[in-house]
Amino acid sequence: METVLGGLSYEACLVYLDDIIIVGRSFEEHLNNIRGVLQKLKETILKLSPSKCPLFQREVTYLGHIISAEGVRTDPDKISAVKNWNSPTDVHQLQRFLGLCTYYRKFVKDFSTIARPLHKLTEAKQKFI
Repeated sequence: METVLGGLSYEACLVYLDDIIIVGRSFEEHLNNIRGVLQKLKETILKLSPSKCPLFQREVTYLGHIISAEGVRTDPDKISAVKNWNSPTDVHQLQRFLGLCTYYRKFVKDFSTIARPLHKLTEAKQKFI
């Protein structure tokens, strides 16, 4: 999909696999960006599923984030998964937990300092308690 929409900038659309978010700073810009994306898809004979194409949304949930005109924030459902995660009982569970937490690191001040003791437990010669 990135290849198909390659000529459009990240200011027009965001692409991840087969998910596309079309953005714009104004309604007119948004319409122009929609036209641009639809034209590119038409040229490559790709089809859309109308039921999966909500248009003119002020806020969307995308890859575990909520995106709106105010910016990007974490999806509360994903954060509750972190809060309610059972204590890891082995290194693999700890690595899974750290993977989830690391995905949201930009929202946590001093994340690397906070997570360092947990990362240390994943080292090969470190005994997991």
